[in-house]
Amino acid sequence: MAFSQYKVMAISEGALGTIFLGASGFPLKKMETVLNEQAAEGWQLVFQVVERRRLWLFWARETVIVTLGK
Repeated sequence: MAFSQYKVMAISEGALGTIFLGASGFPLKKMETVLNEQAAEGWQLVFQVVERRRLWLFWARETVIVTLGK
């Protein structure tokens, strides 16, 4: 399916939980809310990948990179 517009979004877990607890729960409700809002505007999920991003010097946190198409 060909799309004429694309949008890329990054959704990350919380920084404070990563720093103080060593790991933080991934914000599934936040991700669900954001994707539902975008779907209401006509966007469709094209591609999704989970990556570990560095947070300052010692920590790393997971980030979901979402590509939407319209």
